[in-house]
Amino acid sequence: MKNLTKKILGTAAVAAFSFGLFTLSCKVNKGSANVAFADTKKSSGNTALPSDSLAVTLALQNTFRSISSNVLPAVVEVDVTETTKVQSFNPFKDLPFFFGFPDSDGEGSTKEMQQSALGSGVIVRKTGKTVYVLTNNHVAGKATTIKIKLNDEREFDGKLVGADERMDIALVSFESDDKSIPVASLGDSDAVQQGDIVLALGSPLGYFASVTQGIVSATGRSGGQIGSISDFIQTDAAINQGNSGGPLVNIYGEVIGINTWIASQSGGSQGLGFSIPINNIKTAIDQFIASGKISYGWLGVSLVDVGAEYKKDLGINEKQTGAFASEIFMNSPAMKGGIQAGDFIIALDGHEVKSVDQLVREVGNLQAGKTAKFTVLRGKNKVELSVKIEERSSEVSSDNSKLWPGFIAAPLTETVRKSIKLTDKNVKGVIVSNIQEKTPAAALRLQNGDVITAVNDKKISSVEEFYAALDTSKNKTVWFSVYSDGHTITTGRYTIQ
Repeated sequence: MKNLTKKILGTAAVAAFSFGLFTLSCKVNKGSANVAFADTKKSSGNTALPSDSLAVTLALQNTFRSISSNVLPAVVEVDVTETTKVQSFNPFKDLPFFFGFPDSDGEGSTKEMQQSALGSGVIVRKTGKTVYVLTNNHVAGKATTIKIKLNDEREFDGKLVGADERMDIALVSFESDDKSIPVASLGDSDAVQQGDIVLALGSPLGYFASVTQGIVSATGRSGGQIGSISDFIQTDAAINQGNSGGPLVNIYGEVIGINTWIASQSGGSQGLGFSIPINNIKTAIDQFIASGKISYGWLGVSLVDVGAEYKKDLGINEKQTGAFASEIFMNSPAMKGGIQAGDFIIALDGHEVKSVDQLVREVGNLQAGKTAKFTVLRGKNKVELSVKIEERSSEVSSDNSKLWPGFIAAPLTETVRKSIKLTDKNVKGVIVSNIQEKTPAAALRLQNGDVITAVNDKKISSVEEFYAALDTSKNKTVWFSVYSDGHTITTGRYTIQ
């Protein structure tokens, strides 16, 4: 059914990287890098360089030296210890012992295991004696002990101020009377463009205070399977395990990103490093210090990217940008504000929505209690809606029992018909895909691959007609007619509360 889902949604849902793996670029033991020896060759003599070319090269080299010397004092190594629980295994449990059983805590007992790792960080603020270090959640978010090592190799005990899994950032603090400890300058990541020269700083593979240089390969990248906030600066500056949490800086020595993950077939740098834009983090620093957490705005919809074929069946222009609300949480801000499952969101507060990732970030940045204006396409009709945003709660947002209808309705294309071996051309409707556990769809015993031919006994033949018939402002009780294996049955009735 996994292959069927891919055929159904086309370019919808989540795109997978073609690389062998992605790597959270921390979790490295010191000295764990493999050692290779460089060949030493006899010099062939000095090569004369044109003076004007040499002047340009020297100026560039001096620039890199200046950036490194100014920024490195604010870059730290973050050494962490995590305590995890593991189940013990007794290899002798089935063997007879005539002189007593060997010492054991028993099969299935749990033991605590400590694991050490390191990442990087950057000093972003000082308040009195308290120094704040920004790093990744996957570096320090679950640490039981934290040590901060400064550029001059002094070490301090660190304390976790706050961590956020969605954005993969954490703020750590330590205490010092030293007023000379530097704070990094934060730049404007919105001004970053492809081709910009950047430097990555940190402790890759445990090699303390390292600097690599490259360019910005792209902006607005998604992927990495890290949290649900997806927006990264891509760079070819070498980033390896241990670089996580370290800064990506521009030619002015300003932090424009926090290095987070790499795409790699080998586990090492292949010129595909990704950093969280610093503008996405600036307000989070204040929130961590004030309350120890980030407060996100919550709309209450499940969003997916859909392709041209899906848009056509939805009744909208194939080139229209936006985010498709495939499902909606019952009693959520979205439902209270009039957003329906099947709406295609094209604008938020008057500006264009270009992708799901963009809308997720912008809704998350909205404050609870704010009324936001959404423009949606409902079939061929444009609808303006006002929604009062609430604060996101992980308990509520992960409660699938409230997710309506609990599946994605997809076009019944010829490719899909062949996949499910539906030869009867008279059968029209939409196909059920991506059913989630504990949802209304699961309660109604729907299955992936079912063909819904009618909603509340009203026949439908497209995705547009399906979501129109599903209108929860008119229908509080819903049932489906389902075609499966040559039979048409009617589901039970679900009452939306």
